[in-house]
Amino acid sequence: MFTISHVRRYPFVSEEFRIAQVLRDRATAHPDRVALVDGDGRQETYGELQQRSNRLAQFLLARGVTAGDRVAHLDRNAAGAAELLLAATKIGAVLVPLNWRLAEPELRALLEDSRAKLVFHGPAFAETAEQLSRNGTATVDDADDCPDEDPNSDGDFDAVVLQLYTSGTTGRPKGVQTTNRNLSNLTAGLPEFWSVDESSISLVAMPLFHIGGMGWLLVGLTCGATNVLVAEIDPASLLDTMESERVTNAFLVPTVLQMLSGVPGAAERDWSALRSIAYGASSITTTTLKTVLSTFGCPLYQVYGMTETTGAIVQLDAADHDPGGPREHLLRAAGKPYPWMELQIVAPATGEPLETNEIGEVQVRGSSVTPGYFDNPDETDKAFADDGWLCTGDGGYLDEDGYLFLTDRIKDMIVTGAENVYPAEVEEILAQHPQVVEVAVFGLPDERWGEIVTAAVVTKQDTDADELIAFARGRLAGYKLPRAVHHLDEMPKTATGKVSKKDLREQYS
Repeated sequence: MFTISHVRRYPFVSEEFRIAQVLRDRATAHPDRVALVDGDGRQETYGELQQRSNRLAQFLLARGVTAGDRVAHLDRNAAGAAELLLAATKIGAVLVPLNWRLAEPELRALLEDSRAKLVFHGPAFAETAEQLSRNGTATVDDADDCPDEDPNSDGDFDAVVLQLYTSGTTGRPKGVQTTNRNLSNLTAGLPEFWSVDESSISLVAMPLFHIGGMGWLLVGLTCGATNVLVAEIDPASLLDTMESERVTNAFLVPTVLQMLSGVPGAAERDWSALRSIAYGASSITTTTLKTVLSTFGCPLYQVYGMTETTGAIVQLDAADHDPGGPREHLLRAAGKPYPWMELQIVAPATGEPLETNEIGEVQVRGSSVTPGYFDNPDETDKAFADDGWLCTGDGGYLDEDGYLFLTDRIKDMIVTGAENVYPAEVEEILAQHPQVVEVAVFGLPDERWGEIVTAAVVTKQDTDADELIAFARGRLAGYKLPRAVHHLDEMPKTATGKVSKKDLREQYS
């Protein structure tokens, strides 16, 4: 059995931690420092953030919102999300950021599940919010005339302050409850790993309804950094923002990094201000990583986590990014767990811990793990094994040095002719073809083999499927070779930038 177990109390985290109190302290110490920069260039200082969140807290109380109530927010990345989160925590309520890309029936399902007392919306979503809400709607500006007195009721260390919904595609929506305890490591333990501090200009480009966006924003705010919010991703425009704002730190998903690196002239821009780029939320190929390294020329940190773990729990350090060097194989690793997390690999069928280099399901345990799904005890029970281990659903293995290597989602593993094929391995090889821009590998039902390996690709120019299969032959075992290759102009994506293999399977089945 090989289990990484080095959980300890992180020296900067106290059970006195409350997300609202941390921001109060920032506002007291540096009231005139810029906290938020909206997409339209509007700036808000820490002192203003404190005042606006106080007014919003009073507005919530006047509308009958009390401790434990859920308050929903429907908008693109904007300062209102931070203001609402702080306002809610100051009265013991819980913020529920909504995925604005969802269709109305999907949004309705989230509102019904969360039982949101009130729905706040941005200007572009007023009509949608009115149609969806049973309890009324509001905007953050509606609180402008309220007193700015702080209610000073933050809840305890294990109080739920945030509820994000998983991007699952089947079954009842699952609201992941996030507590002050969960956030304590994210906001107090992680910044030093990424060189984020009060002098940072932090880019918040990932959506705030996702832990990669909201978590990253909270990292910057609790450090006292200036946080530049980006409402939507346009590669050329995003590069302009990063350069003109002198961004020092960013978290971006691999798809966005790939798009940014592909903008003509990206590598010739001035990236001297960049201290680090963290990336994660989906797999990344070695080819893309090398391109990103040469484009931005700054330290890269790969992180692995999920909504249920309050984001990052495993990290591949900048020093482990060694293209062309003796440690190049680590570019395929997710990294090592943080000091406050435990990690083990178990057999999916039995739950028995596995040995080094044996592939199984990744399980994690630690203070960053959610206490469970809101009002959903059955799904909570399914998510946890004995002794508090969270079942991630991800396949992977630990090597002799304790590095985690992910193989793919357990459910995405392809079983063809009784052989197991891990899509990430095939994607890594096909991505090395000079014409391949993006690739996704998935299984399709087959009467003879059970499943067949299938690939979808976006290429720079027309490339014959046989050529791609021939390229992979000799680099992969025969049973791992794609039996079919489909060419696309664009990959279907989830709201968080991941390739939607569910959509691909439905399209080609």
